[in-house]
Amino acid sequence: MPELPDIVLYVDHLERRVVGARLTHVRVVGPNLLRTADPPLESVRGRAVAGVRRMGKRIVLALERELFLVLHLMVGGRLRWRETGSKLPARIGLAAFEFSSGVLLLTEAGIAKRASLHVVEGEAALRALDPGGLEVLEAPPEAFRKALRRENHTLKRALTDPRLFSGIGNAYADEILHRARLSPLRLTRRLTPDEAERLRLAARETLIAWTDRLRREAGDRFPEKVTAFRDGMAVHGRFRQPCPDCGAPVQRIVHAESETNYCARCQTGGKLLADRALSRLLRADWPRMLEEMEG
Repeated sequence: MPELPDIVLYVDHLERRVVGARLTHVRVVGPNLLRTADPPLESVRGRAVAGVRRMGKRIVLALERELFLVLHLMVGGRLRWRETGSKLPARIGLAAFEFSSGVLLLTEAGIAKRASLHVVEGEAALRALDPGGLEVLEAPPEAFRKALRRENHTLKRALTDPRLFSGIGNAYADEILHRARLSPLRLTRRLTPDEAERLRLAARETLIAWTDRLRREAGDRFPEKVTAFRDGMAVHGRFRQPCPDCGAPVQRIVHAESETNYCARCQTGGKLLADRALSRLLRADWPRMLEEMEG
């Protein structure tokens, strides 16, 4: 799923291409994409784009007269910028937004089409779509600690809860926790003040560093290689590969459709966190410490 650094990059490039341009036509072919009926989709035609912004993991196109197009890409949704007259690709094409400056294509890989498009009028209606998570890059220490301890969750779940923190998903949560040297299963209300501050700083540093890196890599080109698995990540998507800091093999916890990656040596004092599937299968043979596994 595109997360804060990826969404910021999309917003950067869309601002350069569509602000001031007119939205001349919208074609939606994904049957489940459009989630609103009032105002109708036709009402956006001919309106100039006043701005582009990020709202959590959503991209907001602000049109004149307080009309907003709100895109949530979910896991497989991606944006592509093409010249006027370009067609939607077969099978994965969901929508085409034709501007006086070019065409924005929305695609989604996979069978389950989860991306969404809302058309809303007025700032109040727009705010109703915002889960309300704290903006980590702007949050002072006390606000961060308050959001963190609002509910007693594991750190991984808290960081990825859009009601608590804005724009962080599975990939960057893994990277943040590795930088902070904290276990993904540590409970939020058991953090000391020093650990909470370490987590806040790690979140800021990770998100800023990756946003800057993606900007440099994209340059002037519209970002098309948006992925949750990037070269240079410390632990996310690197199961069994060496931790860049200590060399220990990266571990994982699999739950439903998501995977948590961590370094046992850096984050859990060498303790292996129980993988629900494997630990249940191996029972007494499940290694408890990194040294047991290596032995």
